[in-house]
Amino acid sequence: MGLNLKNPIIVASSPVSRNLDDICRAADAGAAAVVMFSLFAEQLGSVDETSYLPDVYACDPVAYLNLTQRAVKQAGIPIIASLNGVTNEGWIEYAKEIEQTGAAGLELNIYYVAANSEETGTEVEKRHIDILQAVKSAVTIPVAMKLSPYFSSLGNMAWQFDKAGADALVLFNRFYQPDFDLEAMEIETTLDFSTSAEIRLPLRWIAMLHGKLRASLAASTGVQNGAEVIKYLLAGADAVMTASALIRNGPGYVGILLEELQEWMKQKEYDSLKPLKGALSQRAVPNLDEFERANYIKVLEAYKQKPV
Repeated sequence: MGLNLKNPIIVASSPVSRNLDDICRAADAGAAAVVMFSLFAEQLGSVDETSYLPDVYACDPVAYLNLTQRAVKQAGIPIIASLNGVTNEGWIEYAKEIEQTGAAGLELNIYYVAANSEETGTEVEKRHIDILQAVKSAVTIPVAMKLSPYFSSLGNMAWQFDKAGADALVLFNRFYQPDFDLEAMEIETTLDFSTSAEIRLPLRWIAMLHGKLRASLAASTGVQNGAEVIKYLLAGADAVMTASALIRNGPGYVGILLEELQEWMKQKEYDSLKPLKGALSQRAVPNLDEFERANYIKVLEAYKQKPV
């Protein structure tokens, strides 16, 4: 995003940033930046209220601005605000107000499931681009797009965001899946923390996009320990974001992640992140389609050859 960070570890948007003390604890432990918890467009009155919305939507947006401003003054590291919505209505004025808090940047989280079967993929893509361009035209601070992994051509979508002015892309947003409660015969909403196994999808795409875009690449999802931080950096991430690990272990766990990264770099004789970043990316691969197809076949063939 053009920010000068002291290390690559960022606190992702999560309940950790709802509390100023936790923000400062993460900063003291070594976090390079903190992304604030998301403010929903529904809280700004930009959509009609429905019976589906929980009580959280009563949150006062002014309190969000105040907390962001206090975090900027006290944490001593870049604070990045987060807006979550599905249209470009109601965001512009609030994006301007967020800029006035001193926030170093703004993350746009377009959490949108295209449930209308009449809406085309092109229309979904345009919705995202329109929101980005509207916000970019309203503020001067850098803007990051938190992406869904479900675009039909993710590489092209990343290129479109880059062309439209995104300063960074965050790979990926986690889409929470409902379950059924068989006793109550109701939809059961669940939120499971991410696991290290979930690193593979964003790892793959960061490795493919590294070096091909102007925008920075931030990795998100699955960061449980230093190993995931290292893998994301090897793929080509400019920054690595974590939430679940900090919710489980506390904001101070950032320090453990940093220690594990530094220890690994020492063992491998890396004296800086520059030669490390992107070392295992696919930047030098001339034909990514063939490369991915070949890897797919290799995985299946290797499994077939294993003794039963």
